[in-house]
Amino acid sequence: MDGFLPFGRGSIMLDVVFVAMFVVVPILFASLWLVKYRRNYRWHKTLQLTMATVLLVAVTLFEVDMQFFTQWEDRALASPYFDSEHKWSCPTGISLIVHLFFAVPTLVLWIVVIVQALRRFSRPPQPGPHSAWHARWGTLAAIGMFMTAGTGWIFYWMAFVAK
Repeated sequence: MDGFLPFGRGSIMLDVVFVAMFVVVPILFASLWLVKYRRNYRWHKTLQLTMATVLLVAVTLFEVDMQFFTQWEDRALASPYFDSEHKWSCPTGISLIVHLFFAVPTLVLWIVVIVQALRRFSRPPQPGPHSAWHARWGTLAAIGMFMTAGTGWIFYWMAFVAK
């Protein structure tokens, strides 16, 4: 099914994930600001769990769409950066590989950080023995999420917007 963005050739799920990351990244930074500068652990937890739930649903639907319904390569044929004969060595293919280099480990890391936080922090959440580990790996997961969004936007533009 065609997407809703007027400037792109993406499927509806490509467009949903593309736009969702423009919402998630500012919320992610707001969540980090709340916990670091306001010591508002409850809102940090709420925002993180909300983002995780929304992204889990969006990425699951996205992957189902990509695996069974949408051939992204067909939608990318109009791009000057895509070559269907060499899809993994053309600029679009390389940008997808770089994106996946960030996206897959970030997904795993974010899940681990959230599961560990749910297991090890008190309710309501307060600083404790797990805080240093959580801050270190949570920061790395946030950097990974930012890089995932940025590389995803680059891939989307190269594959589905450029003419």
